[in-house]
Amino acid sequence: MGSIYKNGKHYYLSVSLNEKRITRSLGTGDIIIAKQLKSITEKSLMLELMGLKKRSLKLTFPELARRFLKGNNHWSKTTYDLNESILRLHIEGRPLPVNPTSRSVYIRHINQCWRWGLRHGLVEKAEFIPGPVNGWARHRTFTKAELGKMFSSLEPIDFNRFIKLAYYTGARRGEICSLSPDNILDGSLVVFGKTGRRYIKLNSQAQKLIKSQNSLWDYKRDYVTHKFKKEVRRLEIKNARFHDLRRTFGLNLIKQGMSIYKVSKLLGHSSVKTTEQHYAPLMTVDIEDFKL
Repeated sequence: MGSIYKNGKHYYLSVSLNEKRITRSLGTGDIIIAKQLKSITEKSLMLELMGLKKRSLKLTFPELARRFLKGNNHWSKTTYDLNESILRLHIEGRPLPVNPTSRSVYIRHINQCWRWGLRHGLVEKAEFIPGPVNGWARHRTFTKAELGKMFSSLEPIDFNRFIKLAYYTGARRGEICSLSPDNILDGSLVVFGKTGRRYIKLNSQAQKLIKSQNSLWDYKRDYVTHKFKKEVRRLEIKNARFHDLRRTFGLNLIKQGMSIYKVSKLLGHSSVKTTEQHYAPLMTVDIEDFKL
């Protein structure tokens, strides 16, 4: 029988037979997942010790993808669905997206699956997809005219107010799509999102808007994304995404003279450096004329 132990961030499985021992990383720091992986990994190692099997199982990519998805059940549903979708499309032979950012996401997740297979001895050689994995940063912001058009014409009224709240707070979609009175505390929203729990300041516009609601919003994330895209297409506002509201919020505050430090705090960035990286390219166009 094999034994599990932790070394550094990951758990390892050690199996011995006739004074021979093999130790292999289980590739996880979660003891529950390590125990779930123990059985299949232990059988593989025992066969190796008996000389009946090489280290690699030589799995096909569809088989590897299935085990990869099953072996990472600590993921959130959103993360699981993203991985499942990308791997399924790759197995079906679909071409990579043309959009550089989307393409990089696909490459990153497919290569991650191959690396997992190598780490667990499930494949001998990975067929990594070459190419950048970071993509291009999106810099789209809304003009004053576009904001005015959205705020006056988006339907229905509850969704219209939700979009205004997103702009007035600079909040991420996942932080505000489902709110209750318990989230409101002394002029702030207490939310849980990408960076964990954080406080979102409610300016006077946001406070007035929330008070005008008979009930707060309880939207699914996908509904917000698809509904917003549908509405901006109806209004003929091109190349628009929900997250562009957050980017516009930060840019307009900087243009009004608010310090980058305060904007960083309002956005919930981990550091001012993160904020500078996001907004420095946007501010280049506002530098006054100069001569050399």
